[in-house]
Amino acid sequence: MSFVKQLAALTALSLTFASSISSADDLPSWKDGATKQAIVDFVSQVSTEGSRGYVAPTERVAVFDNDGTLWGEHPMYVQLAFALDRVESLTPKHPEWKDVEPFRSVLAGDVAGLAASGEKGLVELVASTHAGMTSDEFAKVAGDWIASAKHPKTGAPYTSMVYQPMLELISYLKENKFEVFIVSGGGIEFMRPWTEEVYGIPPQNVVGSSITSKYEVKDGKPAIVRLPEVDFVDDGPGKPIGIYTHIGKRPIAAFGNSDGDFQMLEWTTSRAGKSFALIVHHDDAEREFAYDRESHFGRLDKGLDEGRKRGWTIVSMKNDWKQIYPDR
Repeated sequence: MSFVKQLAALTALSLTFASSISSADDLPSWKDGATKQAIVDFVSQVSTEGSRGYVAPTERVAVFDNDGTLWGEHPMYVQLAFALDRVESLTPKHPEWKDVEPFRSVLAGDVAGLAASGEKGLVELVASTHAGMTSDEFAKVAGDWIASAKHPKTGAPYTSMVYQPMLELISYLKENKFEVFIVSGGGIEFMRPWTEEVYGIPPQNVVGSSITSKYEVKDGKPAIVRLPEVDFVDDGPGKPIGIYTHIGKRPIAAFGNSDGDFQMLEWTTSRAGKSFALIVHHDDAEREFAYDRESHFGRLDKGLDEGRKRGWTIVSMKNDWKQIYPDR
């Protein structure tokens, strides 16, 4: 074997060894296997100068869905739980809600009726309960709520119901000079007050749905005032639009868990050059929840059928994760 070939072989071996070390040290909550290795191999290829898949740090953009990808979304989206609490607190000011859907179902505790109202009803609910205040006022309301709200099944704070393996993955990407963004169907103003503390992702790196706002001077002070109408829905085909509008670069890595993330993963993996897409499959009924094709929240149907055909990585929470949450 020539010296050049020997050197190439040693380089390849060292990269493989480095990958295995990185896999063990940086992603301790991920079980060793094909899923974990796929992540490590991708990061190694795009961050190793001279490799065929090398991507400059300025282009290493990674995007994560939030609900169901970074934290739990069952038995309902966290922001929906926030909206339901807001309905209860605002009902005395809106007696008409008792006769109008989806508010009537909320007040009656009719979850099936609420789900039957579909996306239109949920959007109306969020728009009506999140408006009528300044941006600063809403940030305080949302921040105070998330600091004290508890998950209905576990009784634990929602902020502790984040996925330890995904926290490790975010840190691992950052260590390899990725810029990490949240791209969620949830409200951008709802998430921004707490994402930096919970995930280490600053508010300027959060993309989400939004309601219409206007600028006005109130009591002599400039303010952004929130209006009861939807401006942008960052879900499904809206996610690539949100990325294009807010980030301005096509990601090289995208992480989701539902068909609402499909277009984001599809757009990411259609770029020229190396890319990576990952779907978190909720199949662990014992430690979390098991759901996919028929779920009202986080439905995963098309992604299951097409993901592997497209070369996307499908994570089994049951088989690929040693633990689900940071403290258990």
